Amino acid sequence: MYYEDTDAGGIVYYANYLRFFERARTEWLRACGIDQSRIADETGAIFIVRQADLDYRAPARLDDTLQIICRIARIGRASVEFEQQAWRADTLLVAADIRIGCVDRSAFKPTAIPAPVFAALERGPAIKPASRVNGACVSAV
Repeated sequence: MYYEDTDAGGIVYYANYLRFFERARTEWLRACGIDQSRIADETGAIFIVRQADLDYRAPARLDDTLQIICRIARIGRASVEFEQQAWRADTLLVAADIRIGCVDRSAFKPTAIPAPVFAALERGPAIKPASRVNGACVSAV
């Protein structure tokens, strides 16, 4: 963790975990071969955070190295639910359930996840086995 990630007490500021989880989801999608800009240009579909539930269990501090785990809990017609976790070594710091909605970028109304994206989500990331933990993508922060 960097100084910019912490509060005055040297603890990682709680809202920063949303940034960490966003980055991990983006990398997860890239590992699945999903190019969000291209999908938006070709189909008009974009992904937005619909709901975020975070359970803070232990603090991270300046100079800690975290691993962010990202896995799909459920795929719906127009939404994806991710389970995400922030770990420091063997200590679970934050657990999150994040619901992502697929919307039409001009109307911001729900729309079906484009078929190629849906298929890629079902397949999961094409990453090295060493980067997977229990079927989840692992990113270092």
